[in-house]
Amino acid sequence: MIFSTGDALSVVHIMREVARTEILPSWRNLSPGAVRFKSSIHDIVTDADEAAERAISEKLRARFPGATVIGEEASAANPALLERICEAEFAFIVDPIDGTKNFSAGLPLFGVIVAIAVKGEVVAGFILDPVGDDVAIALRGEGAWIEMPDGRRNDLHVAQAAPLHDMVGCVAWHQLIGTTKTTLLSNLAKVRAAPSYRCGAHEYRMIAAGHYHFLLQGKIMPWDHAAGWLIHREAGGFAARLDGSPYNAATHSGGILCAPDEDSWHLLQSALFDASADNRPVSPTELGGLKSRRR
Repeated sequence: MIFSTGDALSVVHIMREVARTEILPSWRNLSPGAVRFKSSIHDIVTDADEAAERAISEKLRARFPGATVIGEEASAANPALLERICEAEFAFIVDPIDGTKNFSAGLPLFGVIVAIAVKGEVVAGFILDPVGDDVAIALRGEGAWIEMPDGRRNDLHVAQAAPLHDMVGCVAWHQLIGTTKTTLLSNLAKVRAAPSYRCGAHEYRMIAAGHYHFLLQGKIMPWDHAAGWLIHREAGGFAARLDGSPYNAATHSGGILCAPDEDSWHLLQSALFDASADNRPVSPTELGGLKSRRR
């Protein structure tokens, strides 16, 4: 199946329609029983997440018969779905609401993410901001852009390389563990700033648009990263797992670091994981063995 520009517009239409009917009516309007814990108090789901994923999945299957749909909530119930990413001829990877904690708190920092993979290779990515109703889009080999509600397009380009002390990035340090986490925290003063917005959807949009220099996360489930990774790459950026190995949608551990270019990536990786203070550098095994943990 060839994925065309017309197909991309169909996906955008589905995302916007579901945001209007299933997500925005619940924003700032959730009853206490509509929010539940999953694996921990830091990992929540709402009625809106589940309703949106069902609606997106149904509409994608109707528009693209025979396609595989792998949603975050469906995969929580059936983890074996993740194994289909590499084997599926055409797979949609769906995060119905990325930034659920922000969404449940009434903050306007959440997004809808859809990636498309062919035999595990990410070929398209979409990140919708339901509040602004604009969507970041990337088609492999065709660049990345923001599509406005009126159809206007603004091309995306990552930031220019900068000295380490001037770099600003989005860092989800709470997702790291053990000495990797403590080493990172001791080194974050080397960069200018490193906030976390608890929403990869908006963080990927910001680094792809050049507003921030880098992104670092320890959790790399495909619905969180496949689309954003492609959008950032098509905007000119470079990304790899924390041990330097390539990212792919079938990889669920090892973290990810995104930077404006490969030289900046190596500069950041070396500086942020330099454990010279205790004379013991963080080993590639530790960096590559980070386990993905649900938010």
